[in-house]
Amino acid sequence: MKAGPSQEDIRRHNLGTLLRFVHLRGPASRAVLAESLGLNRSTIMALTADLTAAGLVREELPRGPGRRAGRPSLVVRPESTRVYVLAFEVGVDRLVVARVGLGGVVLDRREGVRARDSDPAELLGALVAGARSLVRKAERDAVCVGAALGFPGTVRRADDTIMFGPNLDVGDVRLGDVLSRRLGLGISVSVCNDANLGALAEHERGVGVNCDNLIYLHGDVGVGGGIVAHGRLLGGDEGFGGEIGHMIINPGGRRCACGSKGCLEAEVGERALLHHAGREEVPGQAGRDAVRDVLASADAGDIAAREALHRVGTWLGLGVASLVNVFNPGMIVFGGTLRDIYLGAAAQIRSVLATGALAAPREKVRLRTAALGDDTTLVGAAEFAFAEVLADPVQVLTRLRAPEDTPV
Repeated sequence: MKAGPSQEDIRRHNLGTLLRFVHLRGPASRAVLAESLGLNRSTIMALTADLTAAGLVREELPRGPGRRAGRPSLVVRPESTRVYVLAFEVGVDRLVVARVGLGGVVLDRREGVRARDSDPAELLGALVAGARSLVRKAERDAVCVGAALGFPGTVRRADDTIMFGPNLDVGDVRLGDVLSRRLGLGISVSVCNDANLGALAEHERGVGVNCDNLIYLHGDVGVGGGIVAHGRLLGGDEGFGGEIGHMIINPGGRRCACGSKGCLEAEVGERALLHHAGREEVPGQAGRDAVRDVLASADAGDIAAREALHRVGTWLGLGVASLVNVFNPGMIVFGGTLRDIYLGAAAQIRSVLATGALAAPREKVRLRTAALGDDTTLVGAAEFAFAEVLADPVQVLTRLRAPEDTPV
């Protein structure tokens, strides 16, 4: 017979569950923690004592006018400034590096515009410089417990190798390995598909917090997707799952950067919208601002812009209908430029969905826009980076604090 979990296994699980609760939901009293986690007060007290000793949380008296008479229940707060991760976002047009504290607090960030034709060495230099600047500003006793980078391309899960980036060529550089070595913080830098991180972010902290089956659609130059099934990211056999942008919806249609024709990306991405609006060849017309300009023109009555939005909305509706039929999600979330396109073409998308999807799976599906705005990928990178310490808090922090911190 297989032995059950040991007392130490149960303790580690409970430590991670408690830390995850205050990380995602914010400060909570011992009483609330006991009720929410189904543990008794003495167990909660022991767990918080361990987490406090490790420097992960602190306990304090409740604040504000809502305090009750009598002996108050101490409030457990995550140590946001002492325990943090580095979150990187590599977009086609921008780079962002953030220092994010436990509890999801963005402590500091660096952001810059990225030329679409910049080389990998320039990209790495900018990421390293930004991260070093953030680490230098951290408190002396602060510890970085993880790092993750969101990239708009296909990433192999086993070794974080970027296999394909149709709109961003980084050659054969393994960004995570190089960043880890150059930062010298004793942590690895995970590399993940940006849309998968967006799905994680909206599920953990955004519009999909209470939905365990959702699909996140992200628009930039290209179109990506992330699928959360039963509360977990659906990665597939090697981590390539979720490439919704390369689902063919119009055989023989527009040429896609991946080499195929009629992909969702080719029919609803930035280039398609600008082309149909007659702005593809206009100097300086590219990126999120260009997409938003077309939508503003459509709203103001520009006929070409309206027709472009209608056409893109039709194809997006067909893509959504197929996803509803295959995955039966409870929610579909539109992020990046698709957030703006959905807001401008919601009626058209819903109309196509009503005729293109089966009645049963479409009946309860909710179409929503990303609550985290342009920071969806960045938030997802931070949550991914926190995963290890949330799973085994004390052991991870002990391991990281054992050697002397290497100066950056």
